Amino acid sequence: MILAIDIGNTNIVVGCIDEEKTYFIERVSTDRSKTELEYAIVIKNVLDIFKISPKELEGGIVCSVVPQITHIVKLAAEKILEKDVMVLGPGIKTGMNILMDNPAQVGSDLIADAVGAIGEYEPPMIIFDMGTATTVCVVDGKKNYIGGMILPGVRTSLDALTARAAQLSGIDLEAPKRVIGKNTIECMKSGIVYSNAALIDGVILRMEEELGEKATVIATGGLAKSIVPYCKEEVILNDDLLLKGLLRVYLKNR
Repeated sequence: MILAIDIGNTNIVVGCIDEEKTYFIERVSTDRSKTELEYAIVIKNVLDIFKISPKELEGGIVCSVVPQITHIVKLAAEKILEKDVMVLGPGIKTGMNILMDNPAQVGSDLIADAVGAIGEYEPPMIIFDMGTATTVCVVDGKKNYIGGMILPGVRTSLDALTARAAQLSGIDLEAPKRVIGKNTIECMKSGIVYSNAALIDGVILRMEEELGEKATVIATGGLAKSIVPYCKEEVILNDDLLLKGLLRVYLKNR
């Protein structure tokens, strides 16, 4: 069993996983002001909640889109595990060809998603990761990472809407019973949930047209479960896809 950590702009995903199962997945707030010790306390508290001793963990791996705190979190994890912790980045073997203009610019979270998907599903694949941003990565039929898309995330769009419109108050992401809203709150909920579901459907159709074949579509990330049930296209929800990818990378570089 290993400790896997995904540092995102809004949340840090912490989980323990091995080749048999995922033991837990939790999210804590990303805080650029926290020290190494403070993050170590957070990690230790999460492990304690799930009654997992650091001695049960053979190692750890981190991926991050927040470079300012990547090394801090790595050191924090090493303080708890008393072992070296791997960071997914240049020089780490993934077993996947990245056919991009500049492979080094591809986010490590996207690489982890793609590696996790390759281990579980038939290519070609379209993978949606719905967090602060909604990212889409595409793996072709030969298991090459060939590109994708980045767009504003669901919550980011909602926050922008409520911040800019004085009469619109904050809402949750629970879908209304109807698409055609009958009051302001219903209209906002319908707009954010059903428009993002329709966005996913539309992106799938256009990407499959460009690929020239049907693709396996997977969605992950903290907001996926709020949107995917309302999609018309077939989309597989996989909450621990990224952690599975981190495990595969860890085992390949162990």
